[in-house]
Amino acid sequence: MARKRIQLKQIRKILQLKYESRLSIRDTAKLSGASKSTVSDYLARFRRSGLNYEESKSLNDEEVLELLEERKQQDCEQYNILTALFPEYCRLLKKTGFTKQFLWEKYIKLYPEGYRYSQFCHHLYIFQKSGELTMRQPHEPGDMVYIDYTGKKLSYYDKGEKVETEVYVAILGASQLTYAEASISQKKEDFVRSTERALRYFGGVPRALVPDNLKSAVNKASKYEPELNPLFDDFAEYYRTTIIPARAYRPKDKALGENAVKLTYQRIFAPLYGMRFNSLTELNQAIAEHLDKHNSRKLSKLQISRRELFNEIEKDELKTLPSGQYPLKYFEIHKVAADYHIILSADKHYYSVPWQLKGKRVKVIYDERNVAVYFEGRREAQHLRDCKTGTYTTYAAHMPNAHRFYHSWSGEKFREWAGNLGPEVLLVVNHLLECKQHEQQAYKSCMGVLSLAKKNNTEDLNHACRKALNYDRVSYRGIKLFLDDIVKQRKIDCRDVNVVHFDSHENLRNTIIYK
Repeated sequence: MARKRIQLKQIRKILQLKYESRLSIRDTAKLSGASKSTVSDYLARFRRSGLNYEESKSLNDEEVLELLEERKQQDCEQYNILTALFPEYCRLLKKTGFTKQFLWEKYIKLYPEGYRYSQFCHHLYIFQKSGELTMRQPHEPGDMVYIDYTGKKLSYYDKGEKVETEVYVAILGASQLTYAEASISQKKEDFVRSTERALRYFGGVPRALVPDNLKSAVNKASKYEPELNPLFDDFAEYYRTTIIPARAYRPKDKALGENAVKLTYQRIFAPLYGMRFNSLTELNQAIAEHLDKHNSRKLSKLQISRRELFNEIEKDELKTLPSGQYPLKYFEIHKVAADYHIILSADKHYYSVPWQLKGKRVKVIYDERNVAVYFEGRREAQHLRDCKTGTYTTYAAHMPNAHRFYHSWSGEKFREWAGNLGPEVLLVVNHLLECKQHEQQAYKSCMGVLSLAKKNNTEDLNHACRKALNYDRVSYRGIKLFLDDIVKQRKIDCRDVNVVHFDSHENLRNTIIYK
């Protein structure tokens, strides 16, 4: 039975345990996870190579593999032929539909005496792992963008004062095309705008955004159900993508992001060391220059740049960008007051909601133009934003019927109503509205006078209004007293009119008979 190959990491561990810790073969096998025969075999091969342990530490993985596998001349030729094909194969593997099995079949047609499938996969794995472009995680073109901030900061000078900046980094999974910029802070507004500029730089939208667990992206980290920042969540919805936060304490979830940060230190921070910038714009211009060099630099194994790889395999897989910039939004939670209004914290302006929501907790989303109120995920109200402090924006549809009727009161409405009842009533209403400092102060009096028409005829009401005007007692109470007198007098007159008078005749008895 053929001996099973072990990983290069295990081989280095075996050498370390033997030559640094000076352990026995038994103990080395136990700690490295390999069998004793495997440990003995690789140690024997290492001794035959004539290399000492310190020299082996400076070799890369491919050189160690060449050293220990002791290939024959024919094997070396086959291996050289195969490795020459690997850069193209690695690029093809990133395209949809290409598999290792397909590539091996293509290879074996060209070289029938070449490696079998298991050896082909093993050498491909070694090639991928030892190169600058790792593939321990499969990354589909157009699938994910990994987002992170560098731990260290860059700076510029504003009027002689040093201003430190955060450095935002985003990297596409398949092509590793990278974007970086300096921003004032990691606040959610700056974070969203940086992400938007990254997507514009890439020229398209991936299927998912993978941020680290920073507060600007994730309010509460969780292994199963992380709570997303509402602003970033809304931003993702606007760009028709989704958010998959990296799991806390899971480095493999964000390996590309951390590697991008590491390369940012090498390719951007180092060249900018000691340089002085007088504005954030000037700093970002310098970052952009070195970023372009980084993306145009050839990957050592694939012999292709990130930009070229992006154009070849990933550019066409990204979704199209929205035509306009994302309208920055703000989110608040409010309890609806007894007058069915909420107050916007930024402007101290009041906005109405349906009166049935009184006492409920609602979500308010607003931007520069609009204010929307949501309850249990459904939008209940939307207003144009008004920045006047202490004032109210109220929709009649949000009021209960009684309040809606009161809210509809106006001088013109009272005049129109009074004109339909008669000229004297109209004169009284005009007098009431004009004699007050503010017209609204007369509304209740006008309403009281006009309501008298409900239980009285308009002729009597006009008569009462005329008497009130003549006696200069124009008020609801005065008009009601005059109207009551008119109604009372009419009742008396009606009784006098209804008395029956009979003519005298011989059969009519009179008071004399009863004396």
